[in-house]
Amino acid sequence: MSASTPPRPDAAGDATVHDVARMAGVSAMTVSRVINGRASVSAVTRNKVEAAITALRYQPNLAARAARTGTLRIGLLYSNPSAAFLSEFLVGAMDQCRQGGGQLLLERCDDLASQRSAIACLVEAGVDGILVPPPLCDSTEVLAQLNQMGVPAIAVATARPAPGVSAVRIDDYQGALAMTQYLIAQGHRDIGFIEGDPAHTPALLRRQAFEDAMRDAGLKVDARRLAQGYFTYRSGLDAARELLGADTLPTAIFASNDDMAAATLAVAHGMGLQVPQQLSVCGFDNTPVATTVWPELTTIHQPIADMARAAVQLVIDEIRQRRAGETAATTHQLMEFTLMVRASSGVAP
Repeated sequence: MSASTPPRPDAAGDATVHDVARMAGVSAMTVSRVINGRASVSAVTRNKVEAAITALRYQPNLAARAARTGTLRIGLLYSNPSAAFLSEFLVGAMDQCRQGGGQLLLERCDDLASQRSAIACLVEAGVDGILVPPPLCDSTEVLAQLNQMGVPAIAVATARPAPGVSAVRIDDYQGALAMTQYLIAQGHRDIGFIEGDPAHTPALLRRQAFEDAMRDAGLKVDARRLAQGYFTYRSGLDAARELLGADTLPTAIFASNDDMAAATLAVAHGMGLQVPQQLSVCGFDNTPVATTVWPELTTIHQPIADMARAAVQLVIDEIRQRRAGETAATTHQLMEFTLMVRASSGVAP
């Protein structure tokens, strides 16, 4: 036996999709296509894969069981730096799966290699569709791989849904516009802004809305009042220190999410600044952190749990349409946001 030939398992069920792929000389994605009956595999390749499956006695048990019971298996591919966002998303997704007769399977990924591996694991587990929350909802590589494998995908919280991909989102531009206009109405003219991850489309729209609202009010957008964040608490600390370390301080800071706004509060408290008497602080998302910090955050409520519920229902509907031989239509569902005014903001000093 050559070093490149995988050992034959002693018992059925020991082999994995990767063992089959190595023996057949193909990718794990190709094996998954054969198992799921995709038409995009040549007869020669299909025969090699089926021969390897037989030789290794490979059994995709989870997929087989799902097919027998009719249970819908829904994958969740996540790589979100905000634990608060993810926890809210999971609450809604699990609740809707329970009501819709689905099972939720989670796979974490970070870089491109782990994304491919995580998707292959979900497909191997027999998922019928996959939820893609931020920031992966904006990954062209992830969406292209899922499309190539014929797996229905629902993007959540993307500002610019990809063609042919169903999505659930809010209007991030209008949300950030409403927050900036609120601060201007409170008399603030010198406002700092902490940006989100530039790889995530809502971050770009939130900054654009901030700048547009300032210019529409005849106010200057000073580059020194813009700080780069990445939706993490740590990046919020760095950005807040940059903004509050200037010779003159802004009267308000609008952070692109609640984690970074909470970090801004921590920096302000550390400097002895009174919030909101000397500095107003606002966030975005209305995750649980918004009401666990002091003072509680003024923020834009993004209905994350409801968006997750809607995404689960969309993927369930698409799966059932496909099983019935119907063509599923692409759906872009826009949900409402709410400006939540709390104790962290007030009139300009």
